[in-house]
Amino acid sequence: MCGIFGIIADPQRFPREQLHRSLEKLFLLSETRGKESSGIAVVLPDSVSIQKSPVRPKQLLKTKSFKSFVSNAVGQIYDSAQPFAIFGHSRLVTNGAQNIHANNQPVISGSAVGVHNGILVNDAQLWQSVDGLERLAEVDTEVLLQLISKSLSKGENLAHAVKGAFDMVVGTVSTAIAFDELDCVLLATNNGSLYTALDPQTGTLAFASERYILEEFLKNNGLGADTALTAEQVAADDALIVRLNDLEVIKINLDQDEAPDADINKRSRKILDQTPEAARHTDVNSAPKSTTVSLGQFDIDTKPIDALKRCTKCILPETVPYIEFDAGGVCNFCNSHTPKKYLGKAALEAAAEKLKANRTKDGTDCLFTLSGGRDSSFGLHYAVRELGLKPVTYTYDWGMITDLARRNQARMCGELKVEHILVSADITEKRANIRRNVSAWLKRPSLGMIPLFMAGDKQYFYFANDIGQKMGLETTVLASNPLEKTHFKAGFCGVAPTLGHRPSSMSQAKMASFYGRNFLMNPSYINRSLVDTMGAFASYYLIKHQYLRLFDYIPWIEEDVNSTLLKEYDWETAKDTNSTWRIGDGTAAFYNYIYYKVAGFSENDTFRSNQIREGMLDRESALSMSREENQPRFESIAWYCDVIGLDPVEVLTAISRISPLYAR
Repeated sequence: MCGIFGIIADPQRFPREQLHRSLEKLFLLSETRGKESSGIAVVLPDSVSIQKSPVRPKQLLKTKSFKSFVSNAVGQIYDSAQPFAIFGHSRLVTNGAQNIHANNQPVISGSAVGVHNGILVNDAQLWQSVDGLERLAEVDTEVLLQLISKSLSKGENLAHAVKGAFDMVVGTVSTAIAFDELDCVLLATNNGSLYTALDPQTGTLAFASERYILEEFLKNNGLGADTALTAEQVAADDALIVRLNDLEVIKINLDQDEAPDADINKRSRKILDQTPEAARHTDVNSAPKSTTVSLGQFDIDTKPIDALKRCTKCILPETVPYIEFDAGGVCNFCNSHTPKKYLGKAALEAAAEKLKANRTKDGTDCLFTLSGGRDSSFGLHYAVRELGLKPVTYTYDWGMITDLARRNQARMCGELKVEHILVSADITEKRANIRRNVSAWLKRPSLGMIPLFMAGDKQYFYFANDIGQKMGLETTVLASNPLEKTHFKAGFCGVAPTLGHRPSSMSQAKMASFYGRNFLMNPSYINRSLVDTMGAFASYYLIKHQYLRLFDYIPWIEEDVNSTLLKEYDWETAKDTNSTWRIGDGTAAFYNYIYYKVAGFSENDTFRSNQIREGMLDRESALSMSREENQPRFESIAWYCDVIGLDPVEVLTAISRISPLYAR
């Protein structure tokens, strides 16, 4: 999730001017993993001092207060001539809004100061079930620090305390922690999202959340070492205790029944938060609370929708673009359907063996895209448990991945011991772009323009290719569901359905023409989001999409997907729907409400119809499911409007004025 990084060194063997450059390089490189707040901790001989702010690293590095803080800290480091540690954090907000200072990192809690990459999904249960913990903030990191601190206060050694805490938490943890009474820094991970580089000549150690970040740092002379240093992964369930008196690194396997004793000197340090008052606050809140206003007045009258003529085989209504019915009432989509032919499990296993034969030195064999939705979560399970692959997972967070999806990502990666690389967009700007386009759309509604709301996520394909190339992984695995084809979206642009994962060149040209006309008729679309939209278009249509698609080999079976996730991983579901589909996508509830309200059908209808055509579902069951799934998800709609900065009542009022297609 977030980016953590740091340097542990002896100032007598690490040039002063190099430290300034190294800190800035690591900070900026880590910004790709989170841009919503940032901070550092400096471990000095007599104190652990922190400064943090609810701004991205690039901004924090330019502030006078932070420059002064770093300058003073570096001065103390070189005046003391004793080993030191500096570690920092670039935050993607998950638990706890960034406009509350205590939620940002580094976090001070108990007898420790720490930074944390990942999500603990059982923090609420731990606060309730473990006696003696004191909660002061919303952030999940706090409970990890409290658990370790409590064990230390009972006289347990650090190795036992860390093992005990890791045994209790569920989710993903990669962390760096300093203590008020122990002369060391702890580095630990339960899923391998942590890399170190050690200079054997000087004892200097640098660390970061990703191999690429650390290698870029080293390549640009980050440690100023003549020796060619390499980034080494800290394996899942391993911890490193770096003693500050002699910079010795003690490795501990947290998966063993008993963690070994680690001989660590005592040393008292004051823990100080030196963040200026003015830098503790922001009006920006990337995790605001949704409106409490009742939206029940915007329920959809389903009587005219139920009266629509529908295909007698599937459940698609007459309002679907390009639909036609034969004399028996069967639609052209059913009549032209060819059942999907799968490549087969044997072919999938053969492909997996080829990937294993070309593993990197870390043992990684592929990149796996993980949205946190049910299909990618199940796909990751299948790749690891059934195929024996060792993937690195990747997520592009563009601001519409819900906290529920993030928690499910953490569940899967923590349980399967899989590294998770997250690329974070400028979420504030992305959400502002969505607001601009939704506001423009409401001035002149057109069903064909709705995909513009989701344009910001298409850079996902660019970064998948980019990360795979940087990591030397030739194959990216997708667990996208082939039954989720939604040709009607292009149909509302005047483009007839085409086969394949992407429209033909001619179809792309027609869609571009449709969008161009709408831009001319509604100049509000010509806003700051255009550059991002063009980047999305290029990422989706112009770059190569050569992926191993899991469900091209084996059938997607809903019962297997749901039962596996719910029973084996305690996978989390949404409160406002019984469906497990699209619950991690913050946009789906909103645009499906519009489609159903205006056109009388949504993605739910096309998905269930595809299941019917593949012989997976009968028509009556599909009708029943779609009716339930098309019920407005007002809680999710309110969240969506809230995070993009629009009033949900005003938005839904505007939508209610649109004349439905079935009323014409």
